[in-house]
Amino acid sequence: MEKYKIILFDLDGTLSDPKIGITKSVQYALQKMGIVEPDLDKLDCFIGPPLQDSFAEYYAFDEKQSTKAIEFYRERFKEKGMYENVLYEGIPSLLNLLKENHFTLVVATSKPTIFSEKILNYFKIDQYFDLVVGSNLDGTRSSKTEIIQYILDEYKDHMKDEFIMIGDRKHDIIGAENTGIDSIGVTYGYGSLDELNRSNPTYIVNNLEELVSIFIASQVK
Repeated sequence: MEKYKIILFDLDGTLSDPKIGITKSVQYALQKMGIVEPDLDKLDCFIGPPLQDSFAEYYAFDEKQSTKAIEFYRERFKEKGMYENVLYEGIPSLLNLLKENHFTLVVATSKPTIFSEKILNYFKIDQYFDLVVGSNLDGTRSSKTEIIQYILDEYKDHMKDEFIMIGDRKHDIIGAENTGIDSIGVTYGYGSLDELNRSNPTYIVNNLEELVSIFIASQVK
Protein backbone atom coordinates (compact mmCIF):
# COMPACT_ATOMS: atom_id res chain seq x y z
CA MET A 1 0.00 0.00 0.00
CA GLU A 2 1.33 3.40 -0.99
CA LYS A 3 1.77 5.99 1.74
CA TYR A 4 -0.24 8.87 0.37
CA LYS A 5 0.35 12.34 1.74
CA ILE A 6 -1.49 14.72 -0.59
CA ILE A 7 -5.13 14.04 -1.44
CA LEU A 8 -6.74 15.83 -4.37
CA PHE A 9 -10.54 16.14 -4.27
CA ASP A 10 -12.80 16.92 -7.17
CA LEU A 11 -15.60 19.26 -6.05
CA ASP A 12 -18.80 18.62 -8.01
CA GLY A 13 -20.08 15.09 -7.50
CA THR A 14 -17.34 14.24 -5.01
CA LEU A 15 -17.53 16.74 -2.14
CA SER A 16 -20.96 18.13 -2.96
CA ASP A 17 -24.07 17.40 -5.02
CA PRO A 18 -24.47 20.45 -7.27
CA LYS A 19 -27.23 19.03 -9.49
CA ILE A 20 -29.86 21.74 -9.10
CA GLY A 21 -27.50 24.70 -9.41
CA ILE A 22 -25.61 23.38 -12.42
CA THR A 23 -28.52 21.91 -14.38
CA LYS A 24 -30.76 24.95 -13.86
CA SER A 25 -27.93 27.25 -14.92
CA VAL A 26 -27.32 25.15 -18.04
CA GLN A 27 -31.05 25.16 -18.73
CA TYR A 28 -31.04 28.96 -18.43
CA ALA A 29 -28.07 29.25 -20.81
CA LEU A 30 -29.67 26.95 -23.38
CA GLN A 31 -32.89 28.94 -23.26
CA LYS A 32 -30.91 32.12 -23.92
CA MET A 33 -29.37 30.30 -26.89
CA GLY A 34 -32.82 29.39 -28.22
CA ILE A 35 -32.96 25.79 -26.94
CA VAL A 36 -35.69 24.65 -24.56
CA GLU A 37 -34.75 21.69 -22.35
CA PRO A 38 -37.43 21.01 -19.71
CA ASP A 39 -35.82 17.83 -18.30
CA LEU A 40 -33.06 18.70 -15.83
CA ASP A 41 -32.00 15.04 -15.62
CA LYS A 42 -30.82 15.23 -19.23
CA LEU A 43 -28.35 17.91 -18.14
CA ASP A 44 -26.59 15.77 -15.50
CA CYS A 45 -23.87 15.20 -18.10
CA PHE A 46 -22.73 18.78 -17.51
CA ILE A 47 -21.75 17.98 -13.92
CA GLY A 48 -17.98 17.51 -13.77
CA PRO A 49 -16.45 18.18 -17.21
CA PRO A 50 -15.43 21.66 -18.41
CA LEU A 51 -18.49 23.54 -19.66
CA GLN A 52 -16.97 24.33 -23.04
CA ASP A 53 -16.47 20.62 -23.66
CA SER A 54 -20.03 19.75 -22.67
CA PHE A 55 -21.72 22.44 -24.75
CA ALA A 56 -19.68 21.29 -27.73
CA GLU A 57 -20.27 17.58 -27.14
CA TYR A 58 -23.97 17.59 -26.29
CA TYR A 59 -25.26 20.58 -28.28
CA ALA A 60 -22.66 20.83 -31.06
CA PHE A 61 -21.83 24.42 -30.15
CA ASP A 62 -18.78 25.90 -31.84
CA GLU A 63 -16.22 27.85 -29.81
CA LYS A 64 -18.04 31.17 -30.17
CA GLN A 65 -21.40 29.66 -29.22
CA SER A 66 -19.89 27.83 -26.25
CA THR A 67 -18.29 31.03 -24.98
CA LYS A 68 -21.63 32.84 -25.19
CA ALA A 69 -23.47 29.97 -23.50
CA ILE A 70 -20.94 29.98 -20.64
CA GLU A 71 -21.53 33.72 -20.17
CA PHE A 72 -25.27 33.06 -19.83
CA TYR A 73 -24.61 30.11 -17.52
CA ARG A 74 -22.54 32.29 -15.20
CA GLU A 75 -25.21 34.98 -15.07
CA ARG A 76 -27.45 32.59 -13.18
CA PHE A 77 -24.75 30.55 -11.47
CA LYS A 78 -23.16 33.56 -9.74
CA GLU A 79 -26.52 34.75 -8.44
CA LYS A 80 -28.20 31.48 -7.47
CA GLY A 81 -26.62 28.35 -8.88
CA MET A 82 -23.55 28.00 -6.69
CA TYR A 83 -25.75 27.95 -3.60
CA GLU A 84 -28.22 25.38 -4.99
CA ASN A 85 -25.83 22.75 -3.76
CA VAL A 86 -25.50 20.36 -0.83
CA LEU A 87 -22.54 18.60 0.78
CA TYR A 88 -22.65 14.83 0.70
CA GLU A 89 -23.39 13.47 4.14
CA GLY A 90 -20.24 12.88 6.16
CA ILE A 91 -17.89 15.09 4.13
CA PRO A 92 -16.96 17.49 6.99
CA SER A 93 -16.20 14.53 9.26
CA LEU A 94 -14.09 12.88 6.56
CA LEU A 95 -12.08 16.04 5.94
CA ASN A 96 -11.55 16.57 9.65
CA LEU A 97 -10.35 12.97 10.09
CA LEU A 98 -7.91 13.28 7.21
CA LYS A 99 -6.48 16.54 8.55
CA GLU A 100 -6.12 15.00 12.01
CA ASN A 101 -4.08 12.26 10.34
CA HIS A 102 -1.82 14.90 8.78
CA PHE A 103 -2.85 14.58 5.15
CA THR A 104 -2.54 17.64 2.90
CA LEU A 105 -5.89 18.25 1.19
CA VAL A 106 -6.29 20.04 -2.15
CA VAL A 107 -9.32 20.78 -4.31
CA ALA A 108 -8.78 19.99 -8.00
CA THR A 109 -11.81 21.06 -10.03
CA SER A 110 -12.70 22.22 -13.53
CA LYS A 111 -14.98 24.82 -11.95
CA PRO A 112 -13.40 28.30 -11.92
CA THR A 113 -11.25 28.77 -8.83
CA ILE A 114 -13.12 31.90 -7.75
CA PHE A 115 -16.47 30.04 -7.63
CA SER A 116 -14.91 27.00 -5.97
CA GLU A 117 -13.47 29.08 -3.15
CA LYS A 118 -16.85 30.73 -2.54
CA ILE A 119 -18.60 27.36 -2.40
CA LEU A 120 -16.06 25.92 0.07
CA ASN A 121 -16.46 29.02 2.21
CA TYR A 122 -20.28 28.77 2.00
CA PHE A 123 -20.14 25.20 3.30
CA LYS A 124 -17.54 26.18 5.93
CA ILE A 125 -15.05 23.53 4.79
CA ASP A 126 -12.48 25.89 3.27
CA GLN A 127 -10.23 25.58 6.34
CA TYR A 128 -9.48 21.94 5.53
CA PHE A 129 -7.82 22.69 2.20
CA ASP A 130 -4.26 23.91 1.77
CA LEU A 131 -4.83 24.77 -1.89
CA VAL A 132 -7.78 25.21 -4.27
CA VAL A 133 -7.03 24.87 -7.98
CA GLY A 134 -9.71 25.28 -10.62
CA SER A 135 -9.98 26.71 -14.09
CA ASN A 136 -9.50 30.34 -15.03
CA LEU A 137 -12.50 32.46 -16.00
CA ASP A 138 -11.15 32.83 -19.53
CA GLY A 139 -11.44 29.06 -20.02
CA THR A 140 -7.75 28.25 -19.67
CA ARG A 141 -6.50 25.50 -17.33
CA SER A 142 -9.84 23.72 -17.59
CA SER A 143 -8.74 20.12 -18.16
CA LYS A 144 -8.06 17.88 -15.18
CA THR A 145 -4.65 17.03 -16.58
CA GLU A 146 -3.63 20.71 -16.53
CA ILE A 147 -5.14 21.23 -13.08
CA ILE A 148 -3.42 18.22 -11.53
CA GLN A 149 -0.10 19.11 -13.17
CA TYR A 150 -0.36 22.61 -11.72
CA ILE A 151 -0.81 21.07 -8.26
CA LEU A 152 2.15 18.72 -8.73
CA ASP A 153 4.27 21.72 -9.69
CA GLU A 154 3.21 23.43 -6.47
CA TYR A 155 4.44 20.46 -4.43
CA LYS A 156 7.68 19.66 -6.22
CA ASP A 157 9.33 18.37 -3.06
CA HIS A 158 6.96 15.37 -3.06
CA MET A 159 7.16 12.18 -5.09
CA LYS A 160 4.25 11.36 -7.40
CA ASP A 161 3.40 8.22 -5.44
CA GLU A 162 2.49 10.47 -2.50
CA PHE A 163 -0.43 11.99 -4.45
CA ILE A 164 -3.88 10.59 -5.17
CA MET A 165 -6.87 12.08 -7.02
CA ILE A 166 -10.48 11.42 -5.93
CA GLY A 167 -13.31 12.04 -8.37
CA ASP A 168 -16.60 10.78 -9.75
CA ARG A 169 -16.02 11.19 -13.52
CA LYS A 170 -13.64 9.75 -16.09
CA HIS A 171 -11.99 13.17 -16.48
CA ASP A 172 -10.65 12.92 -12.91
CA ILE A 173 -9.23 9.46 -13.47
CA ILE A 174 -7.77 10.26 -16.89
CA GLY A 175 -6.17 13.43 -15.52
CA ALA A 176 -4.52 11.41 -12.77
CA GLU A 177 -3.26 8.81 -15.22
CA ASN A 178 -1.90 11.48 -17.58
CA THR A 179 0.10 13.04 -14.74
CA GLY A 180 1.32 9.77 -13.27
CA ILE A 181 -0.56 9.66 -9.97
CA ASP A 182 -3.00 7.19 -8.41
CA SER A 183 -6.75 7.75 -8.41
CA ILE A 184 -9.99 6.78 -6.71
CA GLY A 185 -13.31 6.70 -8.54
CA VAL A 186 -16.34 7.29 -6.31
CA THR A 187 -19.63 5.74 -7.43
CA TYR A 188 -21.90 8.03 -5.40
CA GLY A 189 -21.40 10.96 -7.81
CA TYR A 190 -22.39 11.46 -11.44
CA GLY A 191 -20.14 9.05 -13.30
CA SER A 192 -21.49 5.56 -13.90
CA LEU A 193 -19.66 2.49 -12.65
CA ASP A 194 -19.01 1.56 -16.28
CA GLU A 195 -17.50 4.98 -16.98
CA LEU A 196 -15.20 4.68 -13.98
CA ASN A 197 -14.20 1.10 -14.78
CA ARG A 198 -13.29 2.03 -18.34
CA SER A 199 -11.05 4.80 -17.00
CA ASN A 200 -9.04 2.29 -14.95
CA PRO A 201 -8.72 4.01 -11.56
CA THR A 202 -6.42 2.64 -8.89
CA TYR A 203 -9.45 2.10 -6.63
CA ILE A 204 -13.23 2.33 -6.90
CA VAL A 205 -15.24 3.04 -3.75
CA ASN A 206 -18.96 3.25 -3.08
CA ASN A 207 -19.01 5.41 0.04
CA LEU A 208 -16.96 7.52 2.43
CA GLU A 209 -16.29 4.61 4.77
CA GLU A 210 -14.42 2.85 1.97
CA LEU A 211 -12.46 6.04 1.31
CA VAL A 212 -11.40 6.19 4.94
CA SER A 213 -10.24 2.57 4.87
CA ILE A 214 -7.89 3.32 1.95
CA PHE A 215 -6.19 6.16 3.77
CA ILE A 216 -6.02 4.49 7.15
CA ALA A 217 -4.46 1.46 5.43
CA SER A 218 -2.03 3.73 3.61
CA GLN A 219 -0.63 4.81 6.99
CA VAL A 220 0.58 1.29 7.68
CA LYS A 221 3.99 0.44 6.20
